[in-house]
Amino acid sequence: MRLNRMLLSVTLVVVALVVQVSVLARLQLPGAVPDLVLLTVLGLALVYGHVGGALVGFGAGLLADLAPPADHAAGRYALVLCVVGYLAGLAKPETGQVRSATVPMLVVVGGALGSTLLYAGVGALVGDTAARHVGLSGLLFTAVLYDLLLAPFTVPLIMFLARRAENDPFADAATGGTAAQAGPQNRWLSPVSGGRSRFGSRMGGRMRGIPGRGPRIGGGRGGLLGRTARARAGRIKGVKRL
Repeated sequence: MRLNRMLLSVTLVVVALVVQVSVLARLQLPGAVPDLVLLTVLGLALVYGHVGGALVGFGAGLLADLAPPADHAAGRYALVLCVVGYLAGLAKPETGQVRSATVPMLVVVGGALGSTLLYAGVGALVGDTAARHVGLSGLLFTAVLYDLLLAPFTVPLIMFLARRAENDPFADAATGGTAAQAGPQNRWLSPVSGGRSRFGSRMGGRMRGIPGRGPRIGGGRGGLLGRTARARAGRIKGVKRL
């Protein structure tokens, strides 16, 4: 199950990063750039929870830091997406199923606002003042707008793929087959251990209750018939002892 998570997360993050760098970043839209990597992290965090969201966010942010044409310090976006992925994972429903689009859309709005503010805050700490020149309010508005427009086409698909990887039909079939094989064996073994004395007592009672046979078998003086009958009764009683 964890292998499925890793493979799916790496594939989705790489595809999202390639599309964002090669397509979305070249649209020359005013303000912010539509953040497909952020939407991928949010969608996976809503299925995997806060721990999985933090791990996926850190890995996705680190790839975004190293992918050209990155113009900021490595680790800056990894920190941002790690925190955002953790917080988004806290919104995961207890049942694991999102019954309405309200929660994912609110998570997208919070993720767009939080990632932009956190990215600008970390940049201010390291001396990057690009957000001041562009205008922080314009960045926040355009980031939320673009991510909300892109979210209905990406977040539901990402969540569906993540749930499909969680409910692996091959793993479930293997587990079900093992349980089905173990079940009959347990049912077969339980009467043996529990019915050992009952079988012997019933057979002994039937042998002793046969009219006219008890005195002959028990009252003989060691004849061949008496020894054969006792040996046969011992074999019958010993069937369940093996």
